[in-house]
Amino acid sequence: MTNIQKINNVVLGIISIAVAIYMIIDPQDGYLLMLFILSFSLAFRGLKELFYFFTMGRHMVGGRFSLYKGVFLLDIGFFTGSLIDIPKTYVMIYLVIINAFAGLVEILRVMETRRYGSKSWKLKFSHGIINILLAVFCIVFIKHQRTVILVYALGLIYSALIRIVSAFRKTAFIFIQ
Repeated sequence: MTNIQKINNVVLGIISIAVAIYMIIDPQDGYLLMLFILSFSLAFRGLKELFYFFTMGRHMVGGRFSLYKGVFLLDIGFFTGSLIDIPKTYVMIYLVIINAFAGLVEILRVMETRRYGSKSWKLKFSHGIINILLAVFCIVFIKHQRTVILVYALGLIYSALIRIVSAFRKTAFIFIQ
């Protein structure tokens, strides 16, 4: 990670924490802000994947996967933007699916890196466990409307803290001879 990337991660982490605190303090605006952040970030990641595919990925082996991933993320981003008018219970189910899937993927990645002998797996493993616990928390308190904002804000704070911590960690370089 370059110094510019580290600075960007720290600044983005601080901004994320500030937004999450605002969402907790003002839950009415927090709900709309949560949907906007989810929609924008998913659509942006989809556009980024599509840009990668059209510039480099189409010439690479397995590059078509970035096309599928980009179209899927862009579609999910637009779908999330359309959730403003539906009941918050459906948004809670949506958060359960996102957090459970992200936690499962993170844990599976940790298991793979442990097989290769990596020593820095505990932070990512805790991130996966926290995501799964947030999904369980969503299921338990699915009837409470403020829980949607609280769960998303806590997940945002935790992800921001992980981003900041990972910016200050030393990265290991692997040299293959």
